Amino acid sequence: MADRAALAAFLRTRREALQPEDVGLPRGRRRRTGGLRREEVAALCDVSADYYGRLEQPRGPRPSEQVLTALARGLRLSPEERDHLFRTAGHPVPRRERHGDRVGSGMLRVLDRLADTPAQVVNHLGETLVQTRAAVALLGDETAHTGRARSAHYRWFTDPASRLVRPASDHAALSRLMAADLRGAYTQDGGDSDTARLVDALLRESPEFTALWREHLLPGPGCASERFVHPRVGLLELDCQTLLDPDRSQRLVVYTAAPGSASHIRLRELSRPDRR
Repeated sequence: MADRAALAAFLRTRREALQPEDVGLPRGRRRRTGGLRREEVAALCDVSADYYGRLEQPRGPRPSEQVLTALARGLRLSPEERDHLFRTAGHPVPRRERHGDRVGSGMLRVLDRLADTPAQVVNHLGETLVQTRAAVALLGDETAHTGRARSAHYRWFTDPASRLVRPASDHAALSRLMAADLRGAYTQDGGDSDTARLVDALLRESPEFTALWREHLLPGPGCASERFVHPRVGLLELDCQTLLDPDRSQRLVVYTAAPGSASHIRLRELSRPDRR
């Protein structure tokens, strides 16, 4: 149900926060207010000034989804602000566009400071977009895969070699985590998406995935600790932390070991720049 008073207040605050320079308009000498005028916002959103004015009063009709999209664009709303606008107006939140292959500059700056730590940026399909040298030493070059094999989820259920880096006793639990992670992405992306096409491929090719998919597993709060088996240094027990980007289509995954532990010593040996 629409909350017209809250909608009016939200529109007013966002209009007043915008400066003419923010939208390519001249400030002019006679401007008395710091923000945009109502008629300026109306022009930016391609609605009449009278209609927009009634939305802010509030005494106008409930805006359609098309009008809300125009308002979000004209007022330069962030994705979170756009979602709030739709909810306040009593409409379902629109699906967000994924930017699966483009890593943000902020995320890359964080990654640059983790050169000696296994870390990588992964998108919602489980595709590794960029890795530190230490991550390549631990996991191999996961950016070299092509086609559906770019997805770690797809490789896990279709390529037995992808499981060699994990202890066999962990495989069942990891399969459940992989299926749950894809379920979360599928719920967000819907049936007409790259995620849905990946799920369909796995349903055709993997009986194990099909059985798990039918359980409707859901993702947990994040990764905690994981175990890896490396052919040179052996077993590593690592803590896992993740950093999500604002639209949650990518995550930075970082692996560390408890200082002084056997895994810490092995990880340092593995991450030495003179070793391959």
